[in-house]
Formats: sequence, structure tokens, C-alpha cells
Amino acid sequence: MMTAATADLQKAIFAALLADSGLVAVLGGGKVFDHAPASVGFPYVTFGRASVYDWSTATEPGSEQLLTLHVWSKARGKKETLDIMERLRLALDGAPLELDRHRLVDLRLVYSEVRYDDDIDVYHGQLRFRAVTEGAA
Repeated sequence: MMTAATADLQKAIFAALLADSGLVAVLGGGKVFDHAPASVGFPYVTFGRASVYDWSTATEPGSEQLLTLHVWSKARGKKETLDIMERLRLALDGAPLELDRHRLVDLRLVYSEVRYDDDIDVYHGQLRFRAVTEGAA
């Protein structure tokens, strides 16, 4: 149940991000990936680590999930990365996403960071969201 909820949530997040015309415009297209293709141009967003914890009660199954989104940019300076991160926050923080087989109780941004990665010459932003889901009623 727990990993199925994570897949369900990622699918809903993916759909919400691609439906956000402002985000798509900043990215120069629907460049949101589970794993980016080698030929993709910058900037883009990828799904990262997903951690799942049992959040069940005596009467209802549920899970807590920590999901990470990564922003990748080759722009000079952090502004593009920060702008994309803000679009992601606006699209997802507190969003009432509809899941296929589960119910989203809450989705909140709990951490974000941007840094320059010298090894690959990119700005790298990370946003970690905490989600609580229950089985569908």
C-alpha cells in the first residue's frame, strides 16, 4: 500500500506540474522527468529520492512520504533556479491533488536549497515535500 501511494502521488504531481503553464514556460517546455534523457536541454526538473513511512492508525491505513524534486540550470547565477523553485512551490505546497487510488491529506514544502555544482557546471536546486496519504474511502 505504501509504495503504491508514492507512485500515485508522483503521477498526480507530474500532472500538476505539466498543467502549470507558468512552470512550462520557465522550463521552455514540459521538461519534468523521472529520469532526464541525455539529450534534454537545460533547465529541467527531475524527481529524486522518495522515502515512505507507515502512518496508519488503528482504523485506517496511511503513509507519510518525503519526496524530492531537483531543478537543474546552466544559467549564469541562481535566479533561473530560484524562479523555477518558486513555481514548484506555488504549484504544490498545500495543493489539493487528486490521486487515483489514495486520498492526499496534506502536501507541504519542508526544505529547499540551491547550490552551484562545480563538478558538472550547473545550479542545482532541491525541494523536499512531505505528503500524508490515506487509502481511498
